[in-house]
Amino acid sequence: MVDTAKVQDRRKLRYESIDALSVDVDKIVASEKAGRLRRVGNWTAGQAFNHIATWINFGYEGYPMRVPWFIRMILKMKLKAFLSKGMDAGVKIPGSPGGTYATEALSLDEGAKKLKQALARLKNGEPARFDSPAFGKMPEEMRVRLNLRHAELHLSFQHPM
Repeated sequence: MVDTAKVQDRRKLRYESIDALSVDVDKIVASEKAGRLRRVGNWTAGQAFNHIATWINFGYEGYPMRVPWFIRMILKMKLKAFLSKGMDAGVKIPGSPGGTYATEALSLDEGAKKLKQALARLKNGEPARFDSPAFGKMPEEMRVRLNLRHAELHLSFQHPM
């Protein structure tokens, strides 16, 4: 098991739009199918796609956890940094199985399809029915940016060639 907080060989990513993320997903899929995808983390591309998609969908379908008020206060203070600089690797959610939720392995094609469907929901402006358990109610544009930063974190471990 790789300690993802210590991985030095991650891609530097900055998705400025849902479309830019979607293009990178296509590159990762094509590279994996050609046998040229290099992974420097623990998850397969399908697993990373599933994780990102599930977290997007939590805003529509409900989150599996509650966040204690004192942790929410800390996270809210860090939100601006997350949105501008990105998220840190290797962070674990206390009390979650394996450090986070939605880590089930999916095939490459299943994961990519699930992520593309979740991205379509974001792009089409479907209103979130559930507030973030960490950050509370957020404007749609901020929610999209947070999901893009989350995708950058996880897809930085996948190197399409």
